[in-house]
Amino acid sequence: MGEDGESPKINHSFLRDYVTEADVISTVEFNHTGDLLATGDKGGRVVIFQRESESKGETDELGESGEYNVYSTFQSHEPDFDYLKSLEIEEKINKIRWLPQQNAAHFLLSTNDKTIKLWKVSERDKRPEGYNLKDEEGRLKDFSTVTSLQVPILKPTDLMVEVRPRRVFANGHTYHVNSISVNSDGETYLSADDLRINVWHLGITDRSFNIVDIKPANMEDLTEVITAAEFHPQHCHMFVYSSSKGTIRLCDMRESALCDKHSKIFEEPEDPGNRSFFSEIISSVSDVKFSHSGRYLLTRDYLTVKVWDLHMEKGPVETYQVHEYLRSKLCSLYENDCIFDKFECVWNSTDSVIMTGAYNSFFRMFDRETGRGVTLEAWRESSKPRAVLRTRRVYTGGRRRRGDVGVDKDLVWA
Repeated sequence: MGEDGESPKINHSFLRDYVTEADVISTVEFNHTGDLLATGDKGGRVVIFQRESESKGETDELGESGEYNVYSTFQSHEPDFDYLKSLEIEEKINKIRWLPQQNAAHFLLSTNDKTIKLWKVSERDKRPEGYNLKDEEGRLKDFSTVTSLQVPILKPTDLMVEVRPRRVFANGHTYHVNSISVNSDGETYLSADDLRINVWHLGITDRSFNIVDIKPANMEDLTEVITAAEFHPQHCHMFVYSSSKGTIRLCDMRESALCDKHSKIFEEPEDPGNRSFFSEIISSVSDVKFSHSGRYLLTRDYLTVKVWDLHMEKGPVETYQVHEYLRSKLCSLYENDCIFDKFECVWNSTDSVIMTGAYNSFFRMFDRETGRGVTLEAWRESSKPRAVLRTRRVYTGGRRRRGDVGVDKDLVWA
C-alpha cells in the first residue's frame, strides 16, 4: 500500500513474476457515490471499474454489490521530455480526483509530475441515423443528389463508454505535482508541488493563481517542502497543506491573495528525550485528509496516523500506531531508503473508521470509537467472488502463532 511502491524494498516477489513495472498501480480514487473506482498506474494509464448491479453480483448487508468490473481504460499521460532542463517526465499517474457529478457524464482530473488533465467519461447507447447531407459512413453527399428532406432518428446500439480529454493544464509547476483537490464550489481546484500551491479554474487552462510559495530566495536555506494539500469539503475559501517537518497549516483565502501566512498551524510538541537522527524523517506528513464533516483532519506520517480537531492546535486528539514494530528497524530502513516511503490515509463515509497502508500488501483499519485496530491483507485469492479479506498479525515477540508474519523475514528486506 506504499504510494510509490518501490518493489525491491518490499517482499512482493510475485509482482515481478506476473506484472511489469508499468502495470504497478500508483493511485486509486472512488467517485462520490462509490459506483466507480479509478486507478492510475506507472504506465500512464487510467482504468475505471464499475460496481456490479445487485441483479448480477453478491450483495452485502447494505444491499450493495462488492464486485467491480472494468468499465473503461484509457491512456492518460505519455512520457515527455523537458528540453530546457534536460529532464525526462515520467508518465506515472500521481493523483486522480473525481469532480462532483452534474449530469449523466462523469469528469475526473489526473496528473503526472507536471501536467494535469480533465477527462469526460460518458455513455452512448444510441446512434443517429438518417442525415440529409451525410451518408451512413459520415461522408458528405453530393448536394445535387439530395431531393428530399428527412428527420434524423436515434436508433439503439451497443453500450459504448467514451472518454475524451476536455482540458490540459500545463506549465503550472516547476517541481513535481504531489496533490490535486477539487473545491466545493465545483469550479476551481488546487494543485501542489514541493514548494508551491496553485489554484486553477476548470474552464481556464493558460493561467493559474499562486496562493502558497515557500521557495526561499536561496535554495540552500530550504528547510521543508510541501507534501500534500486539500480543500475543505464545505468552505471553498479554506484549504490545508502538510510539510516534511510534520506541520499542518490551515489557510483562509479571504485573508490575503497569497496564503504564505497560515490561519492555524497544527503540530505535536516533540519529546526531547525521544529525539533521534530519524525524528524529522519519520515525522514528515505524507498525506492529509479532511473528515466528511469538515471538523477533523487525518494525517499520516511514517509510523502513525493521527486525527486532529480544527479547534485544537496544540496536538492530535487521537494517535494510532500503524507499524510501531519498525521503530527498532529505522537504521536498516534508512539504509535501504524504505524510511522515505509514502503512505496515504482515508476516512470511511461516516468518519467513524480510518484506514491507511502498510508494507507487504497489508493495510490497517482503526475504529475511532473503541480505538482498536486490525491488520488486513490484500492478497490475490481475495479477488475471487465472496472471498473475505484475511486478518494478519505481525510477530514482534512472545509466543508465535501460526500464520504470524515476522518483521525481519517477511516485511522488509535488509
